[in-house]
Amino acid sequence: MNYIWYFLIVASIIFGAINGRLADVAGAVFSGAELAVKIVLTLLGIMTFWLGIMKIAEKSGIVEFLSKILKPLAKIIFPELPKDSPIIGDVAMNFSANALGLANAATPIGIKAMEGMQELNKDKESATNSMCTLLAMNTAGFQLIPATVIAILAAAGCKNPTEIIVPTLIVTSTAFICAILLARIFQKIFPPQKINEVNSHD
Repeated sequence: MNYIWYFLIVASIIFGAINGRLADVAGAVFSGAELAVKIVLTLLGIMTFWLGIMKIAEKSGIVEFLSKILKPLAKIIFPELPKDSPIIGDVAMNFSANALGLANAATPIGIKAMEGMQELNKDKESATNSMCTLLAMNTAGFQLIPATVIAILAAAGCKNPTEIIVPTLIVTSTAFICAILLARIFQKIFPPQKINEVNSHD
């Protein structure tokens, strides 16, 4: 990513010099830096408020309540896990925290769930279907409330930043479902038995 930014900066300077518009390039740099500072300061206040609200939701048991509701669904998505395994609860908690924008809370819970899956994994060198599914779910990034995007839009002067909620819900829901379906499809194409056979031949 650093190389991409470096290329864009150098290319801007070169093309600005060729077209005789270095003054415009310099002006854009300063105005962009000023706007960035304004957005950061606005974003800081909004995110502090929103994270406080999310922390209240976590402490009040809303996240835990949602995880209990989602636990039956987690059992369906992760059929390999034992029915009474605490890992299922961790998965539900991880999903609930991500959905509410509690990334700081979701990360340690997700790691805990992944560690539990690794303990059940017979082949320590390969990820299980459950581990791949959990990774796909977290990568899809389903969110009920995109707090960060709302904060950035508000900081940028958007009149109605909450308009992003419905489109984000549609997009992240679609990505979430596709991630699970693709994980299931690849599980059929590359079953664990075949992976183990390849490793044994190597």
